[in-house]
Amino acid sequence: MNGERPAASPARVAIENLRPSVAAGRHAVKRTVGEWLEVTADIHADGHDELRARLLVRPRSEPNWREVAMAPQGNDRWSARVRIERLEPHLYTVEAWADRFRSWRRDLLRRQQANAVAEVDLLVGAELVAEAASRASGSDARFLAATAEALRGEAGEEQEARVERALEASLLSVMDRHPDRGRAARHAPELRLDVDPERARFSAWYEFFPRSSAPDPGRHGTLRDAIARLEYASAMGFDVVYLPPIHPIGRTHRKGPNNSPTAAAGDLGSPWAIGAAEGGHTSLHPELGTLDDFRALVARARELGIEIALDLAFQCSPDHPWVEEHPEWFLARPDGSIQYAENPPKKYQDIYPIHFESQHWEPLWDALRGVVDFWVDEGVRVFRVDNPHTKPYPFWEWLIGDVRGRHPEVIFLAEAFTRPKVMARLAAIGFNQSYTYFAWRNTGPELREYMNQLTGTELVEYFRPNFWPNTPDILPEFLQCGGRSGFALRVLLASTLSASYGIYGPAFELCEDRAVKPGSEEYLDSEKYQLRHWDLGADHSLRPLITRLNRIRRDTTALQGNRGITFHETDNDQLLAYSKTGPEGERVLVVVNLDPHHAQSGWLDLEPSSFGLDPGLPFQVHDLLSDARYFWSGGRHYVELDPEVQPGHVFQVRRRVRSERDFDYYL
Repeated sequence: MNGERPAASPARVAIENLRPSVAAGRHAVKRTVGEWLEVTADIHADGHDELRARLLVRPRSEPNWREVAMAPQGNDRWSARVRIERLEPHLYTVEAWADRFRSWRRDLLRRQQANAVAEVDLLVGAELVAEAASRASGSDARFLAATAEALRGEAGEEQEARVERALEASLLSVMDRHPDRGRAARHAPELRLDVDPERARFSAWYEFFPRSSAPDPGRHGTLRDAIARLEYASAMGFDVVYLPPIHPIGRTHRKGPNNSPTAAAGDLGSPWAIGAAEGGHTSLHPELGTLDDFRALVARARELGIEIALDLAFQCSPDHPWVEEHPEWFLARPDGSIQYAENPPKKYQDIYPIHFESQHWEPLWDALRGVVDFWVDEGVRVFRVDNPHTKPYPFWEWLIGDVRGRHPEVIFLAEAFTRPKVMARLAAIGFNQSYTYFAWRNTGPELREYMNQLTGTELVEYFRPNFWPNTPDILPEFLQCGGRSGFALRVLLASTLSASYGIYGPAFELCEDRAVKPGSEEYLDSEKYQLRHWDLGADHSLRPLITRLNRIRRDTTALQGNRGITFHETDNDQLLAYSKTGPEGERVLVVVNLDPHHAQSGWLDLEPSSFGLDPGLPFQVHDLLSDARYFWSGGRHYVELDPEVQPGHVFQVRRRVRSERDFDYYL
């Protein structure tokens, strides 16, 4: 207070270190519908009064708070949790106060034990109970009024009986319902909670190019053809299907195969060079079909339990209608030409970036919001946003907030392979999911460190990782060199380390590992520039493994979140072992061979007590991948994995119990 006396008598209780909180309340914490919000705070006051505290939570659209009692955890730390049920933004805070009745009751009990109760002690309690009666109504008010009379001795009871009445649990229960909170402290500011649909927390994404979905080689695929590919993805267990841009492709400076700067007649160009005479971001590429075809695709996806995710790439080809209609939305160079995209020495003459610092930024922002609104009206609820780190933070905070304010079920995934703090900022300002560095984390120490960053820091409250082992832009060196086993172990890691993951297929399940040249992460004959025909029934396809993994994920709640991961020690660095715990205590243990070329074996340290097991009894581990069952006992366990046979284990740990009829079985 800087030496100034407050205008009113201040609350005595201090509320500090309220968690979770992102940037001191500047940004929202994130949860999905059905998740728990657990809140902790340091709560203390001068003196020795008994304190009480409540967590206050409410949907932003409602004026009244839902209150949940907080419990002391020791050392002045308090906690409470509440399940979030409504898909809309919430607010939460903590209120605490010194409870005069509980403090008096505690001291009365001590005096009773010391045989030192004075008449005035009961009169003080009578006043507190009478005050509560004035705050209550109905039967509670009548009960409290009668109790106050009794404590004053007006019913003729002896002092000992009145003391016993004062200490009754029933009185404490009623008093707790009507506390004196006139001098309660409330944490400020109120903190924000963004509530998202379940798919923002737990999802499996499959990406494919509709133009390569024709059943016969050499023909340009259509959105109607893509319905069959949709059903193929659904059969593998994916619930989000992401389509690269499906808009008209520019002709000026169109790219040829393998990113050739010169296109021949008939070359298709990159779908990310958006816009031509046929239209821009709200139009469809004519060879893909019509809006009716798109609506049929969305309808079939809904029948299959799939959401269609569209690519949101805010950039234009030189032929985009906006270039002629709104040249002020692009950066003009001194010679009058428009600045094309480049990342020196790379040049992308087929793409014009949007100039967000234009003086005409307000109509530009409205037009870009109009693109999102158009596709939301067409049934799209998920957007994969291309390179959001190259557009202003305030724009995304406004756009996502505006769209989700009207459509809270919409999800935005940030495709931002950039610096960690930039990625974190994008998540904090509204993106529901984020691409990550998983594609380049291969060794045990790298994976452990990265997962600890994502789940053991403040990031876990707002940054939801989506693990992709490959994308159309990224064919990591590990996949180029690891063979089929390398693809298998990477999808096992992605799908069990992260609650959300995705693959670019069919390139992934068919183990496409050919780079355009040594040292490059670009695919040879990339679908970004030409049609590809895929043999979906190939014997070497990883489709059975991926299908099994997605089924395990759906049936195992421990794999449906990113909290509660624990890494376990092994004596072989090529064996990575970790367990995950579900919200209701379910545990799953994963062991992966990180070497795609050789069998690896070693000893795993796993204390039975850490899994809630009796150390004196053997227990069963059930491999959900192979359906094999093993019996383990003690704290060290031998594991051997041949990558040509199976990349790892996904164990469900079953405890041994004895029944009353004196026989054993496993749960």
